[in-house]
Amino acid sequence: MAIVPVPKPRRSSMNQNRPVSSLLKTQILHLQEAEFRLPAKFQTNIYIHSIRTEGEAGEYIRQVTRAIHDAHATRIARSKPKRKPERAFEMAASASPHKKKAKRVAKKERSKTRPKK
Repeated sequence: MAIVPVPKPRRSSMNQNRPVSSLLKTQILHLQEAEFRLPAKFQTNIYIHSIRTEGEAGEYIRQVTRAIHDAHATRIARSKPKRKPERAFEMAASASPHKKKAKRVAKKERSKTRPKK
């Protein structure tokens, strides 16, 4: 695989005091939608319309990303253990439900073939 050289960013590329661009505002809106889907204890409760600079936007993005990761880690930690595969095969191998259904079908067929009095 070819190595692609990536130049070091210029100092002027990140300005903490620069006003937020429309692209960054759109990203903030998308992150807010994701944040609202989190449980209440993981939400940051930051009013996004007060974000004016790239530094504030970066801080908000960092906090929401951390909250999403924390919520996901908590969800995995408390999730129920998966069902054991042996039990699933054991249930599928049992013939008792099929016998009941076969008896019902046979009973219906007999009742249809009997002549009415």
